[in-house]
Amino acid sequence: MSTIRPYYDMWPQYNRRLRDVIAAMTDAQLAIRPAPDGWPIWATVAHTAGTRVYWLCDQLGEPGAETTPFANAGGIGWEDDLDQPRGAAELVHALDTTFRLVEGCLDRWTPAMLADTIHREFGGRAQVHTRTSILQRMFSHDAYHCGELSQTLGIHGLPQIDLWMTE
Repeated sequence: MSTIRPYYDMWPQYNRRLRDVIAAMTDAQLAIRPAPDGWPIWATVAHTAGTRVYWLCDQLGEPGAETTPFANAGGIGWEDDLDQPRGAAELVHALDTTFRLVEGCLDRWTPAMLADTIHREFGGRAQVHTRTSILQRMFSHDAYHCGELSQTLGIHGLPQIDLWMTE
């Protein structure tokens, strides 16, 4: 039985590139905001990691939330408490542990499983999602925030997250 890992073969690289840039940042750099009303870098990274647990564990029922800093990803996240900034080591741990959940799914899920659906209520509306739509959402969510972070980093003269650089 084949897995879906080949369909998402660049995702581990994207996570690694994000992780490596964040690991090298100081607390002052992590506190930079793209705009006065925007989240600081650390909160965007925390949100990116927490979203993985929300979709995979809270919504799809995958195991492992307790191995991450987001055991209750459906509740208040780190990014919701801006008075408690997170440091590089905490963020790297969050990215590493939540990406292990992603990798577990990439290794266990088969192409036939991608059509499985979940039903959820959000914002007073019933929604139906497939595993495919959730994976696409998560993959593009990671890339979206890497782009957002890269723009903020570049404006401040800091190393950007180059997702497509060849190894």
